[in-house]
Amino acid sequence: MSVATPLENGAPRVVLSARGLRRDFGGFTAVKDVDLDVHHARVHALIGPNGAGKTTVFNLLTKFLQPTHGTITLLGEDITNMAPDKVARMGLVRSFQISAVFPHLTVLDNVRVALQRPNGLAIQFWKPLSALDALNARADQLIRSVGLEKERNAVAADLSYGRKRVLEIATTLALDPKVLLLDEPMAGMGHEDVGMVAEIIREVARERAVLMVEHNLSVVATLCHHVTVLQRGEILAEGDYATVSEDPRVRTAYMGTEEA
Repeated sequence: MSVATPLENGAPRVVLSARGLRRDFGGFTAVKDVDLDVHHARVHALIGPNGAGKTTVFNLLTKFLQPTHGTITLLGEDITNMAPDKVARMGLVRSFQISAVFPHLTVLDNVRVALQRPNGLAIQFWKPLSALDALNARADQLIRSVGLEKERNAVAADLSYGRKRVLEIATTLALDPKVLLLDEPMAGMGHEDVGMVAEIIREVARERAVLMVEHNLSVVATLCHHVTVLQRGEILAEGDYATVSEDPRVRTAYMGTEEA
């Protein structure tokens, strides 16, 4: 299935870029000479077999790790040596493989907590709890956008696994990201939840760039505009899904044989 590619002035706009990205751990090179361009309003998949270096690339882009060599730019600004919190404030926000919500808070309160920083309330501890009521309208908008309106007042711990991941997407959207990095958003989900989350990501990507690590190749095929395949820390192939899925090197990396 082909995926429509949104264009801006005839070409997609690069919002996150890496050149010559490398990370060494002692004598082991986890990522080597990776060039990556992530475009506005597109879903970009980073795939590869286990141990290919996908999570390391995520950690480098979000500055949880410092590259040994190479440069990273976000919205045209060099962020190679920038601290993770500053990068996040610039609009580069990631999720993790494990759901990161407050289990004993309601869906509404989880989203309101996430909204505090972009609305200047995160450090104003002296204000009464009622000050957060000003965030309700935006929180409800985010909750509706991910289809959680029926669970608005539910405690997060009572949600299904899939719904918790959806809530996590809502809390990351509360930070108004320009680039959203999703680390295996479909991991552990049933078929129904996978379809739901895929549609949410599709909608999210209408207004921002999405880079995702994902093992569900059916999702990658139908959702992603561009695919980068890693193997042993290096780029093995890239292009749309139809192109990379026909590459014999990719088939060998995934299946141990060039046979389909």
